[in-house]
Amino acid sequence: MLWPFNHLRKPRIAPRGTIEAIYGMIVTQSREPLFYRDLGVPDTVNGRFDLLVLHLWMVLRRLKAIEGGAGLSQALFDRFCNDMDDNLREMGVGDLTVPKRMQAFGEAFYGRAAAYDRALTAGEEALAQALCKNILNGEGIEKARELALYANAATATLTGLDSAALQSASWKFPLPIHAGVQQ
Repeated sequence: MLWPFNHLRKPRIAPRGTIEAIYGMIVTQSREPLFYRDLGVPDTVNGRFDLLVLHLWMVLRRLKAIEGGAGLSQALFDRFCNDMDDNLREMGVGDLTVPKRMQAFGEAFYGRAAAYDRALTAGEEALAQALCKNILNGEGIEKARELALYANAATATLTGLDSAALQSASWKFPLPIHAGVQQ
């Protein structure tokens, strides 16, 4: 017999080390120089943020598909928010301004995530257009197409992972693709 009060238990949250490992992988991949040097991502605060959001979106999208992924997804998103808050404070943004900036980060994340979700189902060119608009400031559609190839490869890598590998952070993102050749 199932215990009737299971819904009253707190959901099991992934260990902090797992969240730190996965978030660290996202940040490390977002800092890969090939994105900036070869794929035209602006090496600016906004460019780095947009690339971080892309990688976070890919991982969160995959986590939603696994059992127990909701708690892990929320913990990972919370880690992202804490990181953004910490970065704002390190840059000297005042306490009164931080909540407004955090709201803008949230809106940017959810807007981009929705655009990428729609584009992923509409095909590679739609994804390239979304990436061009959101990451490349509307310029360089050829570079955006290469970035879309990378995003599809990364999404496929994540989709191919079993739940244990995904949750244990025992995987890696593929390297960015340039001119159709794996670097």
